[in-house]
Amino acid sequence: EQNMTDQKFCQSCGMPLDKEELFAVNADNSINEDYCIYCFKDGNFTMDVTMDEMIEISRKHMSELFANDPNYNEQEAVAEMQSFFPNLKRWKA
Repeated sequence: EQNMTDQKFCQSCGMPLDKEELFAVNADNSINEDYCIYCFKDGNFTMDVTMDEMIEISRKHMSELFANDPNYNEQEAVAEMQSFFPNLKRWKA
């Protein structure tokens, strides 16, 4: 049983890494538990983006994902990402 403190998030896009197959792979094929398969592949980031660009990509993705969810609030989601992302390893100053 995982509690929230054990919950891993991609340190680039903030996606919950709740399944083993979502973990990225390093150049040597070892598992990288810091990043998801979408952000990191073969030891490199898949996209050369700024934090703000990543938030915009995530916003679009979430808007599609939650298109039929009346409780989804895009402004709130963006605000959450703007406070969450600066703490992620990739964006830490």
